[in-house]
Amino acid sequence: MRILLQGGTIINEGRTFKGDLLIHNDRIEKIIEGELDSVPGDIKVIDATGKYVIPGVIDDQVHFREPGLTHKGDIREGSRAAAAGGVTSFMDMPNVKPPTVTNELLREKQQIAKENAAVNYSFYLGATVDNIDEIKKVDPHTTCGIKIFMGSSTGNMLVDSREALEKIFAESPILIATHCEDSPTIDRNLELYKQQYGEGIPPFCHPLIRNRECCYTSSSLAAELARKHNSRLHILHLSTKEELELLDQGPRTQKHITGEVCVHHLWFNDQAYHTKGNLVKWNPAIKTEEDRQALLQALNDNRLDIIATDHAPHLPEEKAGVYTKSASGGPMVQHSLTVMLELMEKGQITLENIVDKMCHAPADIFHVEERGYLREGYKADIAIFEKHPWTVKKENLLYKCGWSPLEDMSFTYRVSMTLVNGQIVYDHGKINDDVRGEMLTFY
Repeated sequence: MRILLQGGTIINEGRTFKGDLLIHNDRIEKIIEGELDSVPGDIKVIDATGKYVIPGVIDDQVHFREPGLTHKGDIREGSRAAAAGGVTSFMDMPNVKPPTVTNELLREKQQIAKENAAVNYSFYLGATVDNIDEIKKVDPHTTCGIKIFMGSSTGNMLVDSREALEKIFAESPILIATHCEDSPTIDRNLELYKQQYGEGIPPFCHPLIRNRECCYTSSSLAAELARKHNSRLHILHLSTKEELELLDQGPRTQKHITGEVCVHHLWFNDQAYHTKGNLVKWNPAIKTEEDRQALLQALNDNRLDIIATDHAPHLPEEKAGVYTKSASGGPMVQHSLTVMLELMEKGQITLENIVDKMCHAPADIFHVEERGYLREGYKADIAIFEKHPWTVKKENLLYKCGWSPLEDMSFTYRVSMTLVNGQIVYDHGKINDDVRGEMLTFY
C-alpha cells in the first residue's frame, strides 16, 4: 500500500517547508520538497494543503490503568484518545494492580497492548526496595525504562531507602525515570495544614503541602545518585524553576541527566486551584506563574528536554470531595499537542520547538528505534493538524473517565489525522478500530 500526503507544511528537524510525503506500507519512502512530478495511479492521495505534517508525538509518561484499575481507564481507551491527539507512541507506568514489578508482569502488559493498543506502546518496569534482580534481568531492547517512585506512592513501590536506591542507580541496565517528591516533607506540611483547616483543606494549599522544597529535596538526591553511579536519569514532571539547575547541559544525546515537563505545568498556574479545585490536583503540584514561565524558558533554551502528559484519569467521584480524599492526576493525552499549539499561538514557544520536544527528544533520550522523526526508511508515524478553532466539550472527549480539566476551553488548532505505521488510525473525529500499534524497540 502506498499513500501520498500531498501539499502539506512539513515541520521536522528544525525546518519548515511545503512538501509531499510518500509512504510505502509501514514506512516513509520519500520526502519531497515541493511537489511530486507525477502521481502513479496506484497511490492513495491525501490532500494536506493548508495543513501541518509532523512526526507522531511520543508521550513518555502515561497511566492507562490496565490491569486492575480499568474502571477509569484502559489501554484500548487511552490509546484511542492518544491517536485523536496526534500521539502515536506511549510509555506506560507500572502503578497498576498488580504493580508491574516483575518481567513476567511486564510481558503480560505487552500482550494486552498487542491485542488492544491503537498506537505504539512500551512499558516501564517498576522499582521496589527489593526487586533489583528483576531490574537486572530486564530486556533493554523492549523496555523503555525503570520507574522509581521516590515519594508519592504506596506499598512496596515507594523506594525511599538510600541503600535500595544506591543499588538501583548502580545496577540498572537502562534509563531510570523518577517521580521526585520527598515524603517526610509532604507529611510534615500536611500535618500543619490539617491543624489549620482540619479535613477541609482548600485545594489551593496543594502546592504549599507538596512544595518546592519537597520536589527539590528528592530530585537533587536522584541527580546526586545518577552522577555518583554514571546512570542515565530522566526526572519526570519537573514543576519548579530550582530543579532546572539539576539537569545536564549540552546536546541531549550526550546528557546523562535529562528532564521532562508536563503540559499541565505549562498551561496552568496556581491560580487555577481557585476556579477548578481538585480537577487540577496533580502530583507534583502546579506551582506559580514564575515557575510556569521558567519551565517554558527552559524548553526554549534547551535546558529542558521533553514535553509529556502524565495522563492519569480518575472518575469524577474520585476527584470530588475533601482535599485529603481526592485523587491526584487527570486526563490529558487527547489534548497535549492542541494545548502546546495554543501556547505557540500565544508566542510562548515555536512550532519547531514543540516538534523537537514532543517527537524528536523522546526518541533520542529513550533511544527509540526508527521513530520520532520524518526520515526516509523510518516508520510512518505521522500527525496532521490544521488551524480550525474548536472547543473541548464532554461530547468530544474519548476518555473513559468522561471529563477533562480543559472542558469549555477553546483552541485554535485541531488534529485532523493520525497515522501509525502507515495506517490511518484517526481521521477527522473517527477512529479506525482495526489498527493496532507495535511494541517500541530501543537501541
